[in-house]
Amino acid sequence: MGFLAVGINHRTAPVSLRETVSFTPEQLIPALQDIQQVSGVQEAAIISTCNRTELYIQGNASSEAVLAWLGAFHHTSATHIAEHAYSHHDVEAVRHIMRVASGLDSLVLGEPQILGQTKSAHAVAQEAGAIHGPLGRMFQHVFTTAKRVRTHTTIGENPVSVAFAAVSLSRQIFADLKENTALLIGAGETIELVAKHLKEQGIGKIIIANRTLERALRLADKYNGDAILLADIPEHLYQADILIASTASQLPILGKGAVERALKRRRHNPMFMVDIAVPRDIEPEVGKLADIYLYTVDDLREVIEDNVRSRQEAAIEAEKIVITGADEYFAHMRSLDAVEVVRSYRSRAENIQAQELAKAMRLLDNGRPPEQVLQLLARSLTNKLIHAPSVQMRKAGSEGKTEHLNWARELLELDQAD
Repeated sequence: MGFLAVGINHRTAPVSLRETVSFTPEQLIPALQDIQQVSGVQEAAIISTCNRTELYIQGNASSEAVLAWLGAFHHTSATHIAEHAYSHHDVEAVRHIMRVASGLDSLVLGEPQILGQTKSAHAVAQEAGAIHGPLGRMFQHVFTTAKRVRTHTTIGENPVSVAFAAVSLSRQIFADLKENTALLIGAGETIELVAKHLKEQGIGKIIIANRTLERALRLADKYNGDAILLADIPEHLYQADILIASTASQLPILGKGAVERALKRRRHNPMFMVDIAVPRDIEPEVGKLADIYLYTVDDLREVIEDNVRSRQEAAIEAEKIVITGADEYFAHMRSLDAVEVVRSYRSRAENIQAQELAKAMRLLDNGRPPEQVLQLLARSLTNKLIHAPSVQMRKAGSEGKTEHLNWARELLELDQAD
């Protein structure tokens, strides 16, 4: 059955490496189809977010082979990736993905978005034809365990996320957000969370910039903001006291030159920027400008650590649920091994039943008394059913295999009186 989890995340790799090996939505299906050509890979799924790139494999492929494929796919050094990578096998692999889906391995402890991202990874793998057996069943058990964590612990009660951390940090820079304008680049789930938290904190004005105006308008209308295209950012950048970016762009959207021009128009009033995206939306050189306070997802760690302390006790309970969930999954899989044995045993018993019943019917047709036929049927059926087990138990006894006899006693539910 063999499971393998290989990847990097925010704890093991810097953002520069994470953005190098991240997968765009358009790359996922070709990648999943390609990785199945790696020796030993029978099924595969890929989780790729701003904080992690992980490959889940069913088969007997080695972690070295999977990392070599990852490096080749992204045209980067597999050796460099390996320096920051981790791998888990079998039960540890299942526990790992359960921890990931439950938010226990996230930058923000207990954040709920990763469960949706895990479900999306499963759906894409299905679409690519990369999941068709044990890995798919494992994912279903993962979703059940993650739901149990959400239901039976308080790990998700407090609104802690990267978006929330970004807004919390902005409040440390600006005392009263009512006087400030926020420019949000992107219109996805993370930016919507940012807009929601900013609105709750009383932000003065929100501007949503996106590649498509329709999506920007939809989000802007929800939070009484304005909508612009990405191309219009240079004209509006000077208005932004707070800028938070999270798109799926493969190239930076905001460069140093545009920010310098905006600062001149602002008369060098400071700007607070958070780049949540991987790959980054804001050129790193922007952070070197005076009056610019630029943070990446890695810089949010301290803010987030302050916000997650209340979740630590819940995380301990969640870990117990994950361990139990993984154990239950493997117990279930082991029970499936017995299905074929049970099926064969039942088939043999039914064949014996059919043979003995046919004999009994012939005896009745020949005029034998029914009572006598029933006695013969019961005796013959009993003898045939217990013959093979009896032979094996006598053999075990003659060979001194008492553990086999003890197991037979348990299997047949015999007590000492029997």
